[in-house]
Amino acid sequence: MVGSPLAFALALLAAAPQTQPPRPHIVLVMADDFGFSDLGCYGSEIATPNLDALAAGGLRFTQFYNTARCCSTRASLLTGLYPHQAGIGHMVNDRGHDGYRGDLNDRCVTIAEVLRGAGYRTAMVGKWHVTKFIGKDGPKDGWPRQRGFDEFFGTIHGAGSYFEPNTLTEGNTFVDGVPDDFYYTDAIGERAAKIVRQHDSEAPLFLYVPFTSPHWPLHARPADIAAQRGRYDGGWDALRRARLARQIELGIVPEGTPLTPRDRGEPAWEDAAHRAWQATRMEVYAAQVVAMDRAVGTLRQALAESGKLANTLFLFLADNGGCAEEIGAGWGNSASIPKTTRDGRAVRKGNDPKVAPGPEDTYQSYGRAWANASNTPFRRYKHWVHEGGIASPLIVHWPAGIAARGELRHEPTHLIDVMPTCVALAGASYPTTVGGKAIQPMEGASLRPVFAGEALAPRDIYFEHEGNRAVRRGAWKLVAAGEHGPFELYDMRTDRTEQHDLATQEPTRATELAAAWQAWAERCAVLPLDPKPAPKSDVKRSTARRFALEHGDALASDAAPDVGGHAFAFTLRARVDGDGVLVAHGGSSHGWALFVQEGRLHFALRVGGKLTDCASEALLPRGEITLRGQLAADGAMTVHLGDTPLVAGRAPSILRQHPQDGLEVGRDDGGAVGRYPAPFALQGTVHELVITR
Repeated sequence: MVGSPLAFALALLAAAPQTQPPRPHIVLVMADDFGFSDLGCYGSEIATPNLDALAAGGLRFTQFYNTARCCSTRASLLTGLYPHQAGIGHMVNDRGHDGYRGDLNDRCVTIAEVLRGAGYRTAMVGKWHVTKFIGKDGPKDGWPRQRGFDEFFGTIHGAGSYFEPNTLTEGNTFVDGVPDDFYYTDAIGERAAKIVRQHDSEAPLFLYVPFTSPHWPLHARPADIAAQRGRYDGGWDALRRARLARQIELGIVPEGTPLTPRDRGEPAWEDAAHRAWQATRMEVYAAQVVAMDRAVGTLRQALAESGKLANTLFLFLADNGGCAEEIGAGWGNSASIPKTTRDGRAVRKGNDPKVAPGPEDTYQSYGRAWANASNTPFRRYKHWVHEGGIASPLIVHWPAGIAARGELRHEPTHLIDVMPTCVALAGASYPTTVGGKAIQPMEGASLRPVFAGEALAPRDIYFEHEGNRAVRRGAWKLVAAGEHGPFELYDMRTDRTEQHDLATQEPTRATELAAAWQAWAERCAVLPLDPKPAPKSDVKRSTARRFALEHGDALASDAAPDVGGHAFAFTLRARVDGDGVLVAHGGSSHGWALFVQEGRLHFALRVGGKLTDCASEALLPRGEITLRGQLAADGAMTVHLGDTPLVAGRAPSILRQHPQDGLEVGRDDGGAVGRYPAPFALQGTVHELVITR
């Protein structure tokens, strides 16, 4: 631990909260690929005395959320928006849609831009990873210095060696070479501390410190690794049990919280191969966490010694849950994995049990079973929006502004709340326009009431990453794994580990939350889900012009009617006893569906993620019906009940490409075309469906 614990305690006691403290300095620190239980004050055995001390002198949040991925979390944290609204719904590559451009767009502003406009000095040290332009000669409009930071030292790209990071940058210029004893985590802490010590102006300071630790590769200093030797010889099962017991004792999770089952395909520790190597992987990961905590201590000591600690709002969080990725020998690209070390040795890539991780010439990760332990007690990992992927520790320390010491806050909160909090405490004005362009309003709420133990106004919190979807409304969470996975419903008061799906017991609630998620997705540039390049033109499609189907039939994409670029018509005979899908072809990117919802017939068309939903004004009669409809070449959408017009509307165009999802009659097990909770099985029976084009 950096500095004396007694001196730190005295500094806290001397910093009695004021009724109206002056505008605080703001220090925002983030870990990378860091599990919910990886801090001592959240149940870990890893020694994190500096962060634990900050928690003891402030608050710990137990239901704070990120976005399940590094890039998207950074976009959301920096802008106060959902990541798709900022242009980074996935990674830093352009996927052809506004929510997935891979760069912070010009319809958002960063915390640094807003606070600098309010007189703050702004600085950043660490990982940027919110632009696709990482070359030294390419565009730099999306780099930190151009997005509000007066000073920047760090990496533009997302991952790399800790001993010689790729894209290491000072300001806008790449750094050529580093000292022999360079270790990135230490360098981040030292530079952040230097900025604090040199800041002697009257202006308050905003300092953003996103570490790369403990993201792969498993790189750590030998002494830090040696200090962990033997700690994980008992394996991941024992570790999870011990961490959960501590979490319950600390009040992080309620008494009686169960561990989730071991992930499918993961062995019990007693049955695992290469246990000595497996234990070493976790030892190096823990050493990386220890190094990060030491760097935080270096920064904290600088704040204390410069007299800034008492009136600094210090926040620590993680960008996503523990990472289950196994690095293979075939991994490698110029941006993240070097071919050789600085002294010319070949880098040994891949999780090879014959190679111990840690040194500069290795490139390994700690794998799924240890990630499961990092995320104790939750399900899944980085990438998913079950709790293991999105639950983050949040430590808030501000002696001059928060009276509480060592307390927990159980209010559901999210990254989108950080910007409003900073804006409010800084007395800043959030702009409505910049350079003549409209700026999207903030999505979150200031956390100042929560600091004082008060609740926020009721609201929904939304998630989407790579097709994984969720919404949190009060105690309830609706979540699905993948674009085609069914929605699951959990009561988070009694089931934080998501073990008891209540979707079938609470169908009305599930339907309402699914509809709310769909409306949010359409508003916030989320659709199409996880867009990928359009199918190649030489993909074979069915050449049939007429399809006769009945209830329960399902056709794969290549066997379904080729509706990409074509008008089509249908006739459907059915007995309708209630709501549900009559026919659905496609999903949330491209497709069409005919369904009954709240008694009305809907003809829905999805083109490039944008939905046209034409609904009947009159209720559809129950019992035996015959429907005739068509999508015309000009986008006109019509349905007749017998000879009576029932639905009429117009889409901007017909389907521009063939749907990647197949066709189903009577239900929709894939991605939902319309605003209904898949599979939304029909209450009734489709006797015959004929589609012609």
